[in-house]
Amino acid sequence: MTTGLDGRSRDKNPPKAGEIRQKRGDTLNQNLPKPIPGFAPSTTLAKMREKTGKVSEAAVRKASEKSAK
Repeated sequence: MTTGLDGRSRDKNPPKAGEIRQKRGDTLNQNLPKPIPGFAPSTTLAKMREKTGKVSEAAVRKASEKSAK
């Protein structure tokens, strides 16, 4: 694996070759580099993904911002 965006790694082995690994689902909102507004600090990333229907942290953040408007 090689280092990629935000210190995450890209997988070199098929079938996921080149994909950036996602943050773990048990990561708390308060522990993210920039907490996602609209969610409590103790909410896990897995719960935020479930609630928004998005996978990546950036997509969850965008969905959260859209729902707040």
